[in-house]
Amino acid sequence: MAVTCPMKVHRYCGFLQRSSLVVLSSRTYTNENDKGWFRSLFVHKVDPRKDAHSNLLSKKETSSLFKMQFHNVKPEYLDSYNELTADIMHHLHTDQNYPCDLVGSWNTWYGEQDQAVHLWRYSGGYPALAECVTKLRQNERYLAYQKKRREMLHSRRNELLLEFSFWNDPVPRSGPNIYELRTYQLKPGTMIEWGNNWARAIRFRQENNEAVGGFFTQIGPLYVVHHLWAYTDLQSREETRNAAWRKSGWDENVYYTVPLVRSMESRIMIPTRISPLQ
Repeated sequence: MAVTCPMKVHRYCGFLQRSSLVVLSSRTYTNENDKGWFRSLFVHKVDPRKDAHSNLLSKKETSSLFKMQFHNVKPEYLDSYNELTADIMHHLHTDQNYPCDLVGSWNTWYGEQDQAVHLWRYSGGYPALAECVTKLRQNERYLAYQKKRREMLHSRRNELLLEFSFWNDPVPRSGPNIYELRTYQLKPGTMIEWGNNWARAIRFRQENNEAVGGFFTQIGPLYVVHHLWAYTDLQSREETRNAAWRKSGWDENVYYTVPLVRSMESRIMIPTRISPLQ
């Protein structure tokens, strides 16, 4: 007859006790009509694919690449920075020799202060980006701008992005509007599952024309998603978001995407005077 080691029994009982605590604590996040967040670990899973995420999620009919710039400006230079940047950005946006166009330009209103955010589109993908970089290195006007801008910034960073296939194309719009940039840092390996859920959910956020664009990073911090929304003001933002919760199906999207997120951030932004998105 096999003899069970008392120490093993003690450890096993301890494991069961700890497991029970985990299950009990998870129930605090549910209500009586819900089967628990634990089910989200076993449903809506995406089959393994050999394709790159960018091929599965991005628009096939276009070859546009996007660049998002974040410039943290010294407070005393913000007005000067805006004027300096408006001049050079308008020049690049309207010059047909550069295969890029300015999608939007903003200052952060709520969120990180004294920050400028710029979104560029490169029609033609990476070759268009490479062409612009080469030409800018020979553009005396742009080099002078870079030198002067250096004195005005604390820090800056760039991200290269692709569009989600199911989101609107970001096109110019009249104002006045405020813009919300919602940024999600996803868990590695969850991008396709995120896309599958949002492909169904985006229809709940189209009635008020608030959906501007959706992007995911290719270079920079990886597994980062940016959703860009437009609202008339903060009150209309609240009303529009509350209306989404009253639609059957929106809560399910939130339910299945929250477990995919490591962190999230919201910026409320005001367009600069040269932004095509006003």
